[in-house]
Amino acid sequence: MSNDLRFPIGRFVIPPLGEYGHVPACCQEIAALPSGLRVAVADLDDAALDTPYREGGWTVRQVVHHLADSHLNAYTRCKLALTEDHPTIRGYDQAGWAELPDGRLLVIGPSLDILDGLHARWVKAMESLGHAELARTYWHPEHNKSFTLAQTVAMYAWHGNHHTAQIRALRDRKGW
Repeated sequence: MSNDLRFPIGRFVIPPLGEYGHVPACCQEIAALPSGLRVAVADLDDAALDTPYREGGWTVRQVVHHLADSHLNAYTRCKLALTEDHPTIRGYDQAGWAELPDGRLLVIGPSLDILDGLHARWVKAMESLGHAELARTYWHPEHNKSFTLAQTVAMYAWHGNHHTAQIRALRDRKGW
């Protein structure tokens, strides 16, 4: 763990092209996210859910909804890469989505439920892929680069752990 409130588990390091050994562990981390996130937010009242995880950061509620939004987009990117030849994906305004009423005000149950089902499907889709499928790519215009499915699985395993750690660190600091 890091003392950096923004990156409590450190910054993401992208695996090099052609590396696949990390994929099974990353699939396990993706599978574990919904239950781990539920534990991290267990028994938080509205006041706690509406507390930013750091000054200038999103609230716990926004982080939970962001995870559902972000991982839905990532799952879609993976499915596109599996069914199309090097598709160009569409980015989205994460900060804008977090400020919409469903990101700021909605109870977190629907997003936790989305993550349950989504992660079950995502892991099923990814865990049986061979190297050829894990090497499939999509183009991300906001980053001006291609990503393989193996890299994407690693990125989103980290992403879920990253945001869950932000919530846990806030709970520790607040004594919740």
